[in-house]
Amino acid sequence: MRQEPLAREAQMEPTIHVAITRKVKPGFEADFEKALQKFFAQSLQHKGALGAQLIRPIPGSDNRTYGIIRSFAGVEDRDAFYQSDSFREWEVVVQDLVESECSRRDLHGLEAFFLDPGAIKHPPRWKMAIVTWLGVWPTVFILSTLVGPHLAPLHPLAASAIITMLVVVGLSWAVMPALTKLFRPWLRHEPVQGINKGSTA
Repeated sequence: MRQEPLAREAQMEPTIHVAITRKVKPGFEADFEKALQKFFAQSLQHKGALGAQLIRPIPGSDNRTYGIIRSFAGVEDRDAFYQSDSFREWEVVVQDLVESECSRRDLHGLEAFFLDPGAIKHPPRWKMAIVTWLGVWPTVFILSTLVGPHLAPLHPLAASAIITMLVVVGLSWAVMPALTKLFRPWLRHEPVQGINKGSTA
């Protein structure tokens, strides 16, 4: 596995997640998947490309819309990828396999918690906000109650840093995965509106 330069780690640039959808022409599903898997392998050699995931339509349904989740080390890496020769070559390869309606949107902040391999659409932000609040509020209360008294001798800034670090760890590895799984039917009930149109994969 390639390692990024240490300078990038020092910048602490947040990972960029991009959600893409493509509607495949009838009868071309197998050809599209084969071409996309080949492009996945090639595109991961691109600097800053951290991963790619294919989300297939539900088997047995009439839906021909495929989802793609791409992750990049930063904004510059994302932009360079979509301006690269390899991406332009992919556009030529795929143009006969897909219909004209394509979409791409960046997943901002907490949206990454709500990535669902079983859905093309993403929950509306007001639902994500409610679920996030349901995770943050009790986590902060419990940790402040249990850990806070033991941090009393420390400087307030140090104590606050420790509490918030524990909150982030708890949310990332335990609370948010559990809540998104619990509320998945409700989160998926309403499709997201306002997806930007464009040619992308």
